Formats: sequence, structure tokens, C-alpha cells
Amino acid sequence: MKLVFMGTPEFSEISLSRLLQSKHEILGVVTQPDRPKGRGLKLYPSPVKKLAVANNSPIFQPKQLPEQDLTKFLEKTKPDAIIVVAYGLKIPPVLLNFPPYGCINLHASLLPKYRGASPIQAVILNGEKVTGVTTMKMDEGWDTGDILLTHSVPIGEQENFGSLHDRLATIGADLLVETLNLLEAGKVKPLPQNHNEANYVRKLSTDDFILDWSADTTFLYNRIRGLDPIPGARTYLDGKLLKIWSATIGEGWYGLKNTVPGTIGEPEMGEQKGIPVRTKDGVLLITELQNPGKKRLNFEQFMAGSPLQAGLVLGEK
Repeated sequence: MKLVFMGTPEFSEISLSRLLQSKHEILGVVTQPDRPKGRGLKLYPSPVKKLAVANNSPIFQPKQLPEQDLTKFLEKTKPDAIIVVAYGLKIPPVLLNFPPYGCINLHASLLPKYRGASPIQAVILNGEKVTGVTTMKMDEGWDTGDILLTHSVPIGEQENFGSLHDRLATIGADLLVETLNLLEAGKVKPLPQNHNEANYVRKLSTDDFILDWSADTTFLYNRIRGLDPIPGARTYLDGKLLKIWSATIGEGWYGLKNTVPGTIGEPEMGEQKGIPVRTKDGVLLITELQNPGKKRLNFEQFMAGSPLQAGLVLGEK
């Protein structure tokens, strides 16, 4: 098939890379405008743009859709399908209905569950055991189009957002190529979604990053996993920010049973290692953390340079 690819972050880049290696032809690439980063606010291209430049693909970076230059390009090249993977803008009907096979989307969940902006993080935050990827033919709704193919994967008990993201990106890229091959052969029957089973997950905000130590241990453990390595769970000690990167669920109270949630205990150096912190119903052992402007450290390294005294209480700013 002749394709136009629309995507922006690393998740999309994996799909574009896989398509470039396939029998299908990438006519052009559409990605978000370069974004300012760092103290100097220098403009940086998206991962998808970097790959497109390396492969000499025509690139379009409209601030909104539809866009005249892109529309003219589509009319000239006549793609069979438009591939959309984490692009970041809503696709208007003029593009949805332009190519013969429509717009084909790769979504990082088993639709109709976890529609929306943060499905990979959401499944970990909610303690799900299984997730997956879905290809669908897009319509005018948000992730509401007919399902083409799905692929389920188990979620590891200690798996974090980063590792699940990378697994789903690779599996999804392969599923996308399989979908196109089967569509071309006329062997895919679109399946309407059961909208009664749908739920939407919004983009996470800074309030979601703050740990509430009065919550259940499992809830906090899942939140730490779901925010690692981006953007990191956070807590405060005496008004100063701490990032909590990883933890394990404690097997006991570690002397903290009669303390308030957020209370720090004496570091554990036995079979279960970490800094004990009291929760609503138990104890989390913090194994990796970070002070502002410093490196991410395991708890032993952290304690050597910035000791946390037992009895201090972590909490909101």
C-alpha cells in the first residue's frame, strides 16, 4: 500500500520504522511542530520527524488540521491509507474519508477499554493484569472506530510504564503491518466496538503525580510503577520535592503500625530492602528516589548522601 504516516512520540517512531522496513511505501510523514525544551527553550523535532529526515521522507508539521499544503500533497500522491499513531491532533472528516482504506489507527489498549490519552499508564495505575494493542478504522469519535485486529499481552507484577510502553510499541508496530497486509488481501472484517464497555482516560496532570500516603499500599505501588520513568511519582518532605521511582510492598509493619501515613521507618537491609514508609493499610519499601536537581539513586546511595531520619513524615507540599 501507499501510505501517509501521522505520529509524533517514540511510540509512533517504532511503528514508522517498522513500516519503512515493510513492503508498504511511505509517501510522506505528518508530525507535530518542533517543541521548545530546556532552559534555552531550543526547538527540538519529534522522534518521528528525526526518523523521517533520516529517510528523506516529505514532512508536514501543521499547527492544525486540515492544512492546505498537506491536502494538496494527498490529492497529488493519492495514498491508499493514512496511518495514525499517537499523532496528537484530532483528524478531521476531510482526511478520515480521503483514502480508499481510510485512516488506520494503532491504539495502546484493548478497545473499547481505555480510550483516550494515557492508556498505558492507566492500566498500571488501575492494577490491570492484561492489556494490549488495537488497530482500528478511525471515525469522527475519540477511539470509537471499528476494530480491525487486537493483540493481548500480560502485565508483569513489577512492570513499569517504561517497559510496558516499549513492549506495546514493538508489538503494535508488528500488528499494524499485519493489519495492512490483511486489509490489502481482503481478509479483515471490521468489528464495531461495544460502546457500553468503553471508558476514557484523560491526560495525567501534575496533581496525579503526588503520592497520598493515606491511600492503600497497592494503590501507591501501582502509581509509582505507572509513573516510572515519566514523569515520576512525587512526595514532599519539609516542603522539598522528592521523586519516588520504585518501591516494593512490605511484608510487615517495620515498627510503623502505630504511626500516621507517610511516616518514615529505619532502612531495611535484609532480604526486603528499602526505606519503609507507612501507608493506609501497610508499608511500602522505597528502593529508588531522587532529590531535585540530583540523579536518580537507589535508596542506599540516597541515604549515604541525604539521610532521611526515621520518624519524619512525607506528605503534600
